[in-house]
Amino acid sequence: MPSPALPDPDSRWLAALDRAASQRVLHDRVEAAWRLCREFHDTLPRPRVWLDLRGKAAGQTHFGRGGLRFNPVLFDENRHAFLVEVVPHEMAHWLVHHLEDGHRARPHGHEWRTVMLRLFGVPPRTTHRFDTARSSPAPHRYRCGCREHAFTSRRHALVEAGRVYRCRRCAQTLVYLGRQVSGTPS
Repeated sequence: MPSPALPDPDSRWLAALDRAASQRVLHDRVEAAWRLCREFHDTLPRPRVWLDLRGKAAGQTHFGRGGLRFNPVLFDENRHAFLVEVVPHEMAHWLVHHLEDGHRARPHGHEWRTVMLRLFGVPPRTTHRFDTARSSPAPHRYRCGCREHAFTSRRHALVEAGRVYRCRRCAQTLVYLGRQVSGTPS
């Protein structure tokens, strides 16, 4: 595999930055990745950048809005990995989509993997390995025959409105145990 095309940022330096400075670094990294992509596709539009993504996803390429969305909580907790992995991941989607017939390419298909490897020099992983506990809290606890399940407030509201969930492993209906507060169910 080729070496990474973008410089490896210093982890200690990144950790020492305040939130505003670290977000400027993220914007600069997107700009550097875009410039690298422009060497291959000179009419590639510059993506807009938002730090407004919530939940378990680290990043999202949003073609309708014309840019890239990033999860600010996951970015704050994983700055180095974000710059090294997530930014190239999303920029690879941006580039592939803007290629001729790119709108027909599979999201993590051959074209995307090729951009990740050959242009960015980064392993083409489709998912991150970040701890999402703070970015996607799921305080409502349910139980089935084989394990405990954590539900978000949105999914719990669906249960309260009459929706029934079953465990995919044991097929039993999930039963509400209570809300998790400070590490213990209430």
